[in-house]
Amino acid sequence: MEIILKQDVENLGYANDIVSVKPGYANNFLIPSGLATAATESARKVLAENLRQRAHKDAKIKADAEAKAKTLQQVKLKFEMKTTDGVKIYGSVTPAMIAEAIVAQGFEVDKKQVSVETIKTVGSFVASIRVHKEVAAEIPVEVVALSAAKEQAPAAEEQAAPAETPAE
Repeated sequence: MEIILKQDVENLGYANDIVSVKPGYANNFLIPSGLATAATESARKVLAENLRQRAHKDAKIKADAEAKAKTLQQVKLKFEMKTTDGVKIYGSVTPAMIAEAIVAQGFEVDKKQVSVETIKTVGSFVASIRVHKEVAAEIPVEVVALSAAKEQAPAAEEQAAPAETPAE
């Protein structure tokens, strides 16, 4: 069964794409969820006319996405993580953590836009940020071990500060 997607659907296609799926998937999930409509002849004509009218708008959106990707590529992320033996980290660096770090630097990124291999060791990695369906930015991500001196420093400062006694 052929359908026209109303929104981007991961691992299927982007908005306004005509895709072929099994009838059950279309009738039981995509169409009732509002993610797609049936690709009838009249719906195809309406889609073609809408695409013709949106062509110049899409070119501007893509140019803006390329500019955003270019500025995003200047970002360098560094995560200090606790490690077991200086190499393997506790937990992992997730796309959500990467997205939060990018947002903290003043960019607007959602965790769904970030794709990265599983990061469970110290080292340098590359995260891909999908800004537009045709534009992605590559961001270097460095994971370093949190030094033992930094972990013990707050505890040492608390012990070093003398407790003041009130003068009577």
